[in-house]
This record gives sequence, structure tokens and C-alpha cells, in this order.
Amino acid sequence: MRVLLIILVVCLSGAVAQAAPLRLTIADAIGRAVEKNLDLGIERYNPAQQEAEYQKSRGVYDPTLTFQLEYNDTTSYAAYLASSRYWDRTTQLNAAVSQLLPSGATASVGFENAYNTAGQASSMSGLANYWQSNLGITLNQPLLKNFGREPTELTIDTARLAKEVSLEQLQAKLISTVAQVRDEYYKLYSLREALEVRRISLELARRILSETQARVKAGVLPAMEVLNAEFGVAGREKDLIDAERAVRDQVDVLVRLLQLDPGSEPEIVDMPGKARYVVTEAQEIKRALANRPELRSLKSNLSLLELQTRVAENKTLPDLLLSASAATTGLGNTYPKDMDRLSSGNYPAWGVGLALSYPLGNRAAENEYRKNRLKVEQAALQLRNQEEQINTEVRAAVRAVEANYKQLEVTDRGRAFAEERLRAWVRKAEVGLATTKDVLDVENDLATAKDNQIKALVAYAGAITQLWKATGQILEKEQISLKVPDPDLLYKRLP
Repeated sequence: MRVLLIILVVCLSGAVAQAAPLRLTIADAIGRAVEKNLDLGIERYNPAQQEAEYQKSRGVYDPTLTFQLEYNDTTSYAAYLASSRYWDRTTQLNAAVSQLLPSGATASVGFENAYNTAGQASSMSGLANYWQSNLGITLNQPLLKNFGREPTELTIDTARLAKEVSLEQLQAKLISTVAQVRDEYYKLYSLREALEVRRISLELARRILSETQARVKAGVLPAMEVLNAEFGVAGREKDLIDAERAVRDQVDVLVRLLQLDPGSEPEIVDMPGKARYVVTEAQEIKRALANRPELRSLKSNLSLLELQTRVAENKTLPDLLLSASAATTGLGNTYPKDMDRLSSGNYPAWGVGLALSYPLGNRAAENEYRKNRLKVEQAALQLRNQEEQINTEVRAAVRAVEANYKQLEVTDRGRAFAEERLRAWVRKAEVGLATTKDVLDVENDLATAKDNQIKALVAYAGAITQLWKATGQILEKEQISLKVPDPDLLYKRLP
């Protein structure tokens, strides 16, 4: 039984880390995921697109420059003329600049030039061929409906708030990705540790088989003990194959998550910690309500709906439009004379007016306003529901941390008991009070206890990760920050 004692020492020695070409700390893994992860990279395009939408919406304040070139030739009949036919030819070249103002008004400055050629002298100008010009400014200002900055800049504010929501969604995706990296990183650690446990277990089974064959050959044990030992080896070989497959699958998950080179073999450097993480439920809930991007996103959406409701209320008002214009005019048989009269200011023209319109019943505007009020109430309920859901998540996460910390102690004691139990059965086997199957069964219990210890350690780390995720502080804990210019670079890099 000396061989069994040697095997026992090997079995209790613990897992041996296998060297790998790529050493990864948890910080390295998170940093690489933040930089290279494809899902996160895809999400970064949404704020960039919203930035483009925001800049597009600001185009309502871009001035509009208009040029007009027009020629008209008219031949008509007039009973009062000696000749029954007369003609009139007009060539126009006009230019104007219009600008939307924050009050909702539209202001424009225009310069009009016309050259007229008629079959006879005009009754107004006394000239048959003459230039006529006009330089003036016009202003159209809504006084009720569409008055003010909010109706004017609704598309701008909508795009701005939409970008804020998009940034919060990117923040949420970043939090989710960092939490996933921590979970997958420690999962690979646990699977490799479990794989090493399976290797040691198989090595023990093979040595027991060798010793059993020798003892059967010597006539100490019956032949059926060899079958028991062979069955134990076969079962452990299958367990080893399953463990190796699980490790390879998890390596693929981590390689894709971190966008490592194909064929990379990441080595887990950081082990999950066993130190107690002290938490206070009330404090963690307070952190969550301040940090969760989902809440900020819903608040931005609520602000947008409140803005749209105010604008919809404005749309229910009558449309009262103030129009005002002022100009100086010129007239002459030559263009210089026309310009002299225009610049003299002796021939002003101005006007002012009001136009009122209101749809009878106004059901379209009033029901749009009602619909927006309902949306605001719905969004307020969604915000409240999210707050309560976050409270529930945080409380559950706090309890999970405490429960998984207690489980560490349970699994530590379970492994210690399994190790001592195996020693006892080995001693029994030495004096013939235990069969080969008994020793293999007890050793299998020890392997299970080791697995439980590893799983408990990783589950505790996962519970802390979920708590950090639930409170929205995982980026702060991992020293990751999302800067607003980061997604804007995607927008700015395009010509």
C-alpha cells in the first residue's frame, strides 16, 4: 500500500498551473475588452450617429441664400389702345438671404432687380424701357402658435436628448461587458482548476489499477477488483475529456470577448479573492440610484417627453402671424440712375400686418397634446418601476455576496473532511478492510469537494461582480471611464 500513500500525497497537493504563452491579469483582460470588444465597438456607433443627427438638427439655423433669374415675355390685347396688341418683356435677377430666429421668426434680406421693356410707356413710370430695383427686409413672427425657443428648437433638443440616451446605453453596455469579462475570466480559472483535479484523479485511478493488477496477480485480491479499477479509470478518462472540452470552449469565449489572436492560450494570473466584502444594503441602493445608466436614460427620455408635451400644448393655440417689411426702391431708364434713387432712400416702402388662423374644433392638435401627456405619465411610471427593480436587484445582490461568502467556509471544511476521509480509507485498504472500489469512490468524493471549493470561490467573485453591476460602480472599481469625445471621434474622423 506504499503506492497508495504516494498517490494520496499527489492527490492532496492541489492543482498545478500550466504555463501558457499569454499572461492576462484581470485588468489586462478588462482593458483589452474595452478597447477591442466587437459588441462594444458596435454600440459606440450609436452615439456617433446621434451626434450627426444633432449637428443636422442645428441646421435649422443655417441661413438660406437664394438666387433667382427669370425672363417673362407677354403679348396681350387692350381695347383702349390704338393698336389692339401690346407686349411687355421683363428680366429679373434677385438675391435673398433668410434666417430662422430663436423666437420662431423668419427674417430675410432681399435685393430685387428688374429690367422692363414695353410696347409703350408704362402708365406708372412714364418709361417704355426702365430698371426697377428693391432692397428690403421682411420679418414674419408667430405671436401665439410656434412662438418661442422651445417650438423652434424642438428638433435640436430632441436630438440632444437622444444622444444623451445613446451615451447612457453605451455606458450600460460597457458595464455589462466589464462584468462579463470578470465572469468569463474567473470561469476559465475554475475550469482549468477542475481540469487539473480530473488529471490528478485519473492519475490516481491508473495507479490504483496498476497496484490492483499486481495484487490480483499475487493472489491477494480477487480478479473482479481489476474490473472495478478499470471502470474507475474509464470513468475518469471520460471526465477528463469533458473537462478539456469545457476549457477549450471557454478559451474560445474569452478569445472572442477580448478579440485575442486566434490560437491564443490566455493564462489566468489573478485568482478570485477570499477576503470578506463588507456591504450595507441602504448604502448600496443609494449608490445604484445615483449611478445606474438605465435610470439616467429614463430621466432623459422623461425630459424629452415633457418638452414635447409643452410644444404640443403650444400647437393648440391660434396661429397669429405678424408680418413686417421695409424697403427702399429705385427706378430709372438706366441702371446707374436706378441705383442712385435706390441708395438715396427717398423712395421708401414699408408695411405691417397680422394674420390669424385657427382650425375649428382643433381636434388634431388637442389630441396630440393629450397623447403626449399620457406618454409623460407612462414614462414617470417606467422610471418608478425601474427604481423599484433596481432596489430589488441590489438587495438580492447584497444577499448573494453574504451567502456566497458563507459557502466558502462550507466548501473549505468539505474539502478538509474529504481529504481526511480518503486518508482513513487508504489505511483501511492497507489492512484489507476496504476494496478498490471503496477507495475510488472516496477519492471521487474528494474530487467533488475540490470542485465545490473552486466553484464557491468563483461564485463569490461573481456575486461581487453582480453587486458592482447592480450598483453601477463596476467601472469605478475597475478604473474604467467613458469619455464623451470617445464615440464622437467616430463622427469627427469622417470627412
